[in-house]
Amino acid sequence: MKTGWRILPVLFSISFFNQLHAQADFSMPALPKIPGKTFVIKDFGALADNSTDNTAAIQQAINAADKAGGGTVIVPPGVYLCGPLQFNSNLNLQIDSGAILRLLPINKYPGGTTLGTDFISGSKLHDVAITGSGTIDGQGAPWWPAYKDKGVKRPRMIALQNCERILIRGVTLMNAPMFHIAISGKTTNNVTVEKVTVRAPASDDPHNPSHNTDACDVAGDKILIKDCDISTGDDNFTCGGGTSNVHIQNCKYGYGHGLSIGSYTKGGVSNFLIEDCSFTNTECGIRIKSDRDRGGVVQNLTYRNIKMENVGMPILIYGAYMAKEKELRNLQKITPEIAAGYAKEPLTDLTPVYKDITFQNITATTQEGKRAGLVWGLPEAPASNIVFQNVTITASTAFGVFFANNIRFDNCTLLTKEGLNKVATTNATVIFDGKK
Repeated sequence: MKTGWRILPVLFSISFFNQLHAQADFSMPALPKIPGKTFVIKDFGALADNSTDNTAAIQQAINAADKAGGGTVIVPPGVYLCGPLQFNSNLNLQIDSGAILRLLPINKYPGGTTLGTDFISGSKLHDVAITGSGTIDGQGAPWWPAYKDKGVKRPRMIALQNCERILIRGVTLMNAPMFHIAISGKTTNNVTVEKVTVRAPASDDPHNPSHNTDACDVAGDKILIKDCDISTGDDNFTCGGGTSNVHIQNCKYGYGHGLSIGSYTKGGVSNFLIEDCSFTNTECGIRIKSDRDRGGVVQNLTYRNIKMENVGMPILIYGAYMAKEKELRNLQKITPEIAAGYAKEPLTDLTPVYKDITFQNITATTQEGKRAGLVWGLPEAPASNIVFQNVTITASTAFGVFFANNIRFDNCTLLTKEGLNKVATTNATVIFDGKK
């Protein structure tokens, strides 16, 4: 390696970042404006005894706030059992310190396991918030084995669709039956999730693994995820197609499937800045996935200043998420020879396309036996223009690059049992410090 070239990655990174995000908007999303009136749920008959069904009382408080033009519904200290709640615009649900808003148990939840009615839901709303330092407890433990064994329907904890100016701040979300936060819709915009803690058992927990307990599924435009602490049983973050201008900053990720994009990326995903985050014991660090029946263009992404420890795979990008062949699904062991046999298909509007992605200032260690990373495009749509700058990964097996063009490693150290900077390739152009 030519050490004299080490200054080039820094100069290149500034130019490349500006080029990637020329049309991006990472300014602060607009926050909801909530009228100053307050509505305490106890004034509407709510009882903090961990046995009374408070659904009607809390919904009455929400409706009273709506009738008054909006305001803050306050959950004071205590444990309140509750069923599904319907949000309105101009509303803040404030869960105070010492307060636990707890979903009714599975045998008392309205609709039970046949309807999967979401706990907090709303559609086509504006100016909505969930704040405070209290907790929402999903009591999900009985739901997870019921889903695995019988495929029952489960409620999501927070489900908002086609809303604008959303704020979730300060609360702890734990043990959701299904997703903790699910925000989606073509018209969703200006979303802030800040200082939120999410906890659920890992998907391989030996006692009661949680299934599909995604922490933060947010799709839309102009999204900020900041200062969150997340450990869960599925994606730590994920989004689908139609998502743009996403800034994820200073988040701490534990158990989970990683910071994900996909698998449905129809409509495209663009303009991401992920920085100053850490990953510990996460299945994947950065995970971008899709397939030929659900893809779109994923582009203009920057991941920088990231530390990973004991992860399953630090960086994973691939377009064969639904491949049925066993040898194609084992991403830790897929070889260039196996990947080379993946048949080419015609380009369509649903073909996954990955391009213009940069990884900068990343250090990672993997679990024993795991690989350094994988970039696997499709024969008909190779991944392209992916740059690794100042990336150090210590792993057991080599980084794989399959069906990819212009994959650059500048000032990187990939240390595996196979040697230094060994990359397994097929149908790929890989450049290390200016050398092919």
